[in-house]
Amino acid sequence: IPSEEDFPYAIRIVSEILSSNGSTSMGSVCGSTLSLMDAGVPIKSPVAGIAMGLILSDDSSSYAVLTDIQGIEDFQGDMDFKVAGSREGITALQMDVKVQGINFEIMKDALGKAKDARYRILDAMLEVIDTPRVDMNPYAPRMIKISVPAEKIGTVIGPGGKTIRGMIQDYNVSIDVSDDGTVVVGSSDQSSADAAIFAIQSLVKEIEVGEIYTGKVTRIMNFGAFVEVLPGKEGLVHISQLANYRVENVTDEVDVGDEITVLVKEIDQQGRVNLSRKAVYADDSDEDSDSSEDKDRNYKGRSNNRRDRSDNKKRF
Repeated sequence: IPSEEDFPYAIRIVSEILSSNGSTSMGSVCGSTLSLMDAGVPIKSPVAGIAMGLILSDDSSSYAVLTDIQGIEDFQGDMDFKVAGSREGITALQMDVKVQGINFEIMKDALGKAKDARYRILDAMLEVIDTPRVDMNPYAPRMIKISVPAEKIGTVIGPGGKTIRGMIQDYNVSIDVSDDGTVVVGSSDQSSADAAIFAIQSLVKEIEVGEIYTGKVTRIMNFGAFVEVLPGKEGLVHISQLANYRVENVTDEVDVGDEITVLVKEIDQQGRVNLSRKAVYADDSDEDSDSSEDKDRNYKGRSNNRRDRSDNKKRF
């Protein structure tokens, strides 16, 4: 099975046996391997098992090793020898005998036939499913582990636990934070877990010059608009950086609550973030010059629409 670091789950397998004719334990080994792979558990190697039997003459001068013993062979025979393992080797052994002992020749013979049988069973199993599924069953709970800088743990938790409690409530997940920066997000829904992880990563992520972000306008001033590009982190788009043409009023272009895409131009010595919407538009125009006129009309059309709404408000 995978390590706890790779798969932070407690694994419980229930095997329901419908017949006792043969080895129920070795059947459980094979069935458990298939169920683990089908559930998306990243096991290191598939395992199969086989039960070997023995019929020994009264004077112990001759014997017969039986493969995959049935109930009557187990009852009448002299040995029940269970061997489980992968192609790389044996993982478990268990033996019951009704005779005084087993010599080396019998043991070697039984192990050799068990190996051949185990390989044949593995071949049959792998025809059904040869590797663990990439995605877990959609109904299985998710436990996703990520790492954040240890010095950012306080940011994730927030004052009095406000931030982490808010994420737990908003995304309907569980969040466990360790002192070393390990964060485990648990959820029965993959999309909820992904949303929570994105929120956590956004909290600890730093704004970088040259990066492009999509954020929400939080405040409007005469000289520009403030945009939250990461949770709790905002910058200023100066009015001269709102569009690639002259903008008379900030509200001609954006309103509070609008989502806009901006580029980080500068972070000054005081930590203030200067953003540009104009630069993003310029980059798009460079990539697709044929559509630049349409984009320009779209920007100007947006500006005119906002002016129209302003005029309507004044008239009514």
